[in-house]
Amino acid sequence: MEYKRENTALYEKYGLTVLYEDNHIIAVEKPVNMPVQKDASGDEDLCTRIRAYLKEAGNKPGEAYLGLVHRLDRPVGGAMVFAKTSKAAARLTDRFKDHSAKKRYCAIVCGTAENAARLEDWLVKDERTNTSYTARPETPGAKKAVLRFETLARADGLSLVDIALETGRPHQIRVQFSSRGLPLYGDQRYHPEAKAAAKSGANVHRAQIALWAYALTVPHPTLGEEMTFFSMPRGAVWNRFSAQVRTLPAFRVCTGLYADEDIIAVDKKAGAEVEGDLVTELGSVYGDVRAVHRLDANTEGTVVFARNDRTQQLLERLFHDHKIGKTYHAVVAGHPPKEGRLVDYAQKDAEGAFVRIVPKDTPGALRMALSYRTLVYGNDTALIEIDLETGRTHQIRVQTAHAGFPVLGDDKYGDRPLNKKYRVRRQQLLCKRLVLPKEAGGHVFESQKELTLPREKNDGRNER
Repeated sequence: MEYKRENTALYEKYGLTVLYEDNHIIAVEKPVNMPVQKDASGDEDLCTRIRAYLKEAGNKPGEAYLGLVHRLDRPVGGAMVFAKTSKAAARLTDRFKDHSAKKRYCAIVCGTAENAARLEDWLVKDERTNTSYTARPETPGAKKAVLRFETLARADGLSLVDIALETGRPHQIRVQFSSRGLPLYGDQRYHPEAKAAAKSGANVHRAQIALWAYALTVPHPTLGEEMTFFSMPRGAVWNRFSAQVRTLPAFRVCTGLYADEDIIAVDKKAGAEVEGDLVTELGSVYGDVRAVHRLDANTEGTVVFARNDRTQQLLERLFHDHKIGKTYHAVVAGHPPKEGRLVDYAQKDAEGAFVRIVPKDTPGALRMALSYRTLVYGNDTALIEIDLETGRTHQIRVQTAHAGFPVLGDDKYGDRPLNKKYRVRRQQLLCKRLVLPKEAGGHVFESQKELTLPREKNDGRNER
């Protein structure tokens, strides 16, 4: 979201980072360790600061109206929205109550978090100590707390996680992760080591919690259109994950893996188009972004982009000459051999967007080659790892189907009865790893995502 610049001098005077402002709302970045509203500490609070700005900006004789419609814990920074009229306040309050306002957080947890999960607990708040704890559902005062997270990166015993809240309970994120042995870095309330370090002064970085409200999506109270405000954490421990943090505004289509002045590598989400969605979203963050290879929209995984002419030409040549290692994971129907190599010739029907296997001597036929190894066998499916030797349109889907073990969820080339049995609606295909040669930096980019075999007795949870 672009800043409004009309009141830049006043924003600076009052120490405000304003993300957006109009006649109805103002969205700002809340500083860390500042209370949202007045509390017993007597410290300056964000509401008072914004009201002072609004009073001067509007030349108001009395106190300016400011509607508080949601909160952030004192030590947490990030995006917040406030109402400038009572009508806007009422409508925004309703949106937070019915969860049509969406909040996303990033956090650094101590330990190795799993790739992705949905956490569900019942929490009780102790008003006397202002702490929350997990409890049984029948515990008096217990309220259900639910969040989903995805791990974006791991380093030095820490994990960077992207969090989407389904509920909004006091200290929810901090309690749910700490109860699983993954306390937030620097959490002086729920991480004993951080609390002890803060008291002793032995580690100043642990005195600041690594939790940030990086995206807030709300329907505008009068226009009705959905608006998303972004605020990125910076400095200290966040610098260990700079590429992933910087790419957070593109969360709808990808997550970051790596970035330098020449290359960006991301983990693409299913349904996103490389040349459309990814180039647009990444371009809004990084500026000039050039696609140099493709993944089908419904294929997840690793994609690299060039940031200048020289790198674009280099990467396009390396992909064309098959000098970039490409490893995929796929869930397939049946039980393929433990390992094997497939070599076929194919012809593309551009009009029908279909590729078919043809005899070698067919005019226009293109050679396709891959090798594979089976990682896990299920009842009637298997997880295989594939190394591509060539890179043709729909290659993996076409070759595995022709060999008798089509990709699960592939409606074009796959086993439709099996897809229906497991209620899998998109192809289970993941670009797991890209390996660049030394002339392109020698990087190895690996997706954080994992594919799993479907359950034999489907309960809907395997649906992707």
